[in-house]
Amino acid sequence: MFGTWYANTLKIAIFSMLIGVVLTLLTSYAVSRFRFKARKTALSTVLILGMFPGFMSMIAIYMLLKEFNLLDTHIALIIVYAAGAPLGGTFIAKGFLDTIPRSLDEAARIDGASNFGIFMRVILPLSRPMITYMALTQFVGPWVDFIFARLILRTKENWTVAVGMWDMVNTNQNTNFTLFSAGAVLISIPIMILFVFLQRLLVDGLTAGASKG
Repeated sequence: MFGTWYANTLKIAIFSMLIGVVLTLLTSYAVSRFRFKARKTALSTVLILGMFPGFMSMIAIYMLLKEFNLLDTHIALIIVYAAGAPLGGTFIAKGFLDTIPRSLDEAARIDGASNFGIFMRVILPLSRPMITYMALTQFVGPWVDFIFARLILRTKENWTVAVGMWDMVNTNQNTNFTLFSAGAVLISIPIMILFVFLQRLLVDGLTAGASKG
């Protein structure tokens, strides 16, 4: 059963990471490169929403997922995790994108590139450190989350590894603490590997996004 929980968590974390990074990049690119009427309002909204902890919206999210018959599904977790990514990463990603000279955009536009072409061929290749940072943070969140997964997932086969391990030691009369410790080590392995191999890009992305330049 632990293998099933592990696979469920890996699937949820990977899909949440991919969708969340795309949403955050598109949002930050829009507010960094374009000037539109509701730009300041959008930035203020993202900032204000990001100040509130996620568990404050759990009841509302639960009711919405119930209305759409998405309770006890992995899709529900992926949607919520991915949709919340721009709230936490937009300002950091925007700070990084602001450091990329606009002259590169203008040169590409002179060569006939569209806004989407500039984003794909100019912005993304130069944003690898930031993409790495966002991917790691977006992966770790769903990977270790317990509260929301425990609220949404009901059947044992759909549990994530955090919920499954909590169930192992939920009662005082059990002998599963050794299994719990072994599971905790297995949980840390993917995160440790990612941080070891992507450490340089992670530091570059975090420090570059912290200043406007």
